[in-house]
Amino acid sequence: MSARWPPRSPAAARGPSLLSCTYGFCRSRLRERIILSDFNESIIDEFRGNNGRVGGMFEGARLILLTTIGARSGRPHTVPLGYLPDGERILVIGSAGGSARHPAWFHNLVADRSVTVEDGAFTYRAVATVLAGAARDEAFARAVEQDPGWAEYERQSGRVLPVVALEAAGDPGPPRFNASSPGEALRVVHDAFRRELALIRAEVAGSGPVVGAQLRVNCLSLCAALHGHHVREDEGMFPGLERAFPELGPAIGRLRAEHEVVAVLLGRLRSAVTDPGLSREALVVAVDALTGDLEKHLDYEERELIAVLNGA
Repeated sequence: MSARWPPRSPAAARGPSLLSCTYGFCRSRLRERIILSDFNESIIDEFRGNNGRVGGMFEGARLILLTTIGARSGRPHTVPLGYLPDGERILVIGSAGGSARHPAWFHNLVADRSVTVEDGAFTYRAVATVLAGAARDEAFARAVEQDPGWAEYERQSGRVLPVVALEAAGDPGPPRFNASSPGEALRVVHDAFRRELALIRAEVAGSGPVVGAQLRVNCLSLCAALHGHHVREDEGMFPGLERAFPELGPAIGRLRAEHEVVAVLLGRLRSAVTDPGLSREALVVAVDALTGDLEKHLDYEERELIAVLNGA
């Protein structure tokens, strides 16, 4: 999970394996695994039932569900994981709560790099790449700068925590929305943008006078995702709706114009984030400007299009 996951004690992490331990310790380890499995299942059910939103200790965290194929069992194995945005891919870290051993999901994806990712809005096939050398160290340093808990996990575990990049495999065909209707799909995608923007605003508010590298990456990743979403609407969804529902012309014209406004704000945010001398105050201004206009845009689009998309 993320660095907020309660760490196991170093003594327990360095205990003997399940097969070599005493009977009493084995039963203790087995209970621990059962408890962890039950906990993960509850998070998975909540995640899937609420389009990526969970409460409790992980409320507001960036989470995915990662499904790998068991290296030994050959069966699907799903776990909730914290992740870091990284442009067109995301990064996960094999902390295993500070355990001395790599997590099972890591061993699985080393054996088979093809995995499935659920992010709350989409389910997609991805290719896993274990980062090495300078690429791994740079990514881990960014993670530690944003949350020092990762460094504590590495110290506690006594191993180099693996950093894994997950990149969409580019499957043919339309995306697999985690929604039961086109209108719901639009709302789910919009809500994902709302959550990420809220996370970034919280990160900006909690940052120091010097803006960290990972926060800059988070901003740039959001910019790229929003731009791509609007391009797909302008080139795909909007023309189709205009042909099928000519009366939507004025609303779609307004939405296109708002896309241009958002594009300008995204450009300003990109410029701010790439400025080596960026101050926290300047980033606050850029993020707040984007937030205000984007929220209004998303709300208007939902009011005008969801009923039409659902065939009402």
